[in-house]
Amino acid sequence: MTALFALATSLLWGLADFGGGLLTRRTPALTVVVVSQTIAAVVLGVVVVATGGWTETGPRLWFAVAAGVVGPVALLCFYKALAQGPMGVVSPLATLSVAVPVGVGLFLGERPGVVQVAGIAVAVAGVVLAGGPQLRGAPVQRRTILLTLVAALGFGTVFALIAQASTTVTGLFLALFVQRVTNVAVGGAALYVSVRRGGEALPAGGFPWASLPALGFVGLADVAANGTYSVAAQHGPVTVAAVLASLYPVVTALAARGFLSERLRAVQAAGAGLALVGTLLLATG
Repeated sequence: MTALFALATSLLWGLADFGGGLLTRRTPALTVVVVSQTIAAVVLGVVVVATGGWTETGPRLWFAVAAGVVGPVALLCFYKALAQGPMGVVSPLATLSVAVPVGVGLFLGERPGVVQVAGIAVAVAGVVLAGGPQLRGAPVQRRTILLTLVAALGFGTVFALIAQASTTVTGLFLALFVQRVTNVAVGGAALYVSVRRGGEALPAGGFPWASLPALGFVGLADVAANGTYSVAAQHGPVTVAAVLASLYPVVTALAARGFLSERLRAVQAAGAGLALVGTLLLATG
């Protein structure tokens, strides 16, 4: 069950990142984050009321609040790093996020077997290569590397926090709702500050009404990914769940190949293959 839900997480996050990347080509990144998360919060609010999840209050919800604060900060750092580039360095470096939940799992006493350790090593190497690491070319600014490392730390922290936010299904709905509301509040505040400093909140053509379905998909896919990861981490080793969930860059690269006809570089194809091998080792170990 852990492998299944963790792989579902990587699929959902990969598609959400692909959709978000397309949307940010014509709409400011912060606006994409705020609008998509607002749609997700509204849908989750309805689900919470319908399932009675609003009664599942408790101290664990603070983990959801913390995840909601950290998430937008990590996304903003990641988008800024991607804008400064090169993406061939930023994307693979961001996969260091897996170190946080894996470290938490080891701290809590998890001890993966030899096959699982091999699977973790192979899968992480595959994800890094699937990002198409740039080993030559223009030097990377220190600020870009710093932003990427902050984003990786943030993403990994969200992994660890959301896994602790609830132990029941209805409680998970409430935790995800709280996380989304916090996302909107933090992202909205950042957007307000950006506009006050002269940044743009909307594209030249005004509010992107035609993009609402895509924005809704990005927000809901992100929510679903958080939910499936929480289930995966609660029903199996966090070390395994975190590594399998971190395969989402492979999904994003394959989506770009399928929908945008982007050609995969040899190193990316090799990385996707290694990621598959690592997945099989983790699932069977």
